[in-house]
Amino acid sequence: MHKIIFIGLFLFTAGNATVFGQSKTKKTSPIAKDTLKSNDIDPLTPAKAAFYSAVLPGLGQAYNKKYWKIPLVYGAMGTSLYYYIDSNKKYHQYRDAYKRRLEGYNDDNYTYLDKTRLIAGQKFYQRNRDLSALITLGFYVLNIVDANVDAALIQFNVDENISVKPIIYPNNVTLKTNVGLTINYNF
Repeated sequence: MHKIIFIGLFLFTAGNATVFGQSKTKKTSPIAKDTLKSNDIDPLTPAKAAFYSAVLPGLGQAYNKKYWKIPLVYGAMGTSLYYYIDSNKKYHQYRDAYKRRLEGYNDDNYTYLDKTRLIAGQKFYQRNRDLSALITLGFYVLNIVDANVDAALIQFNVDENISVKPIIYPNNVTLKTNVGLTINYNF
């Protein structure tokens, strides 16, 4: 009987060890916190910005939060598109006037020009139209490249530890100013 009481008391105290404050605590080693900031680099960010700019010019700049570039994109593309439309309209006017002259009519707006001048006007405005189309296409591609490069450059580390500073100091012998460039990298 003493054995049963002893086993009962043992199980009672072992089961209620936490009640009486006799629980064993695990020792944990201290964990060092990382003092460096982790930059979350998304490799698809430049591709997204380029895709957005390809779909709608200026949308990639808005994705990069460079809102001041959007009027530049639309100003450049709009100006070159305006000159394309204007040169195309004048090219067709000169071409139509030349065709009417070949048919024998002389009732167009360019009665003061002969046939050679009408041909020269056609070639001039056709060249300007084609050049304006290439410039418009160039600004469109530049818009896409700008959004892509800007999104890639946003992810680079730029802080105070990396610096390039020009230094101007006097030469003691000739009394002229010397120009130098120092590159500092602090750890």
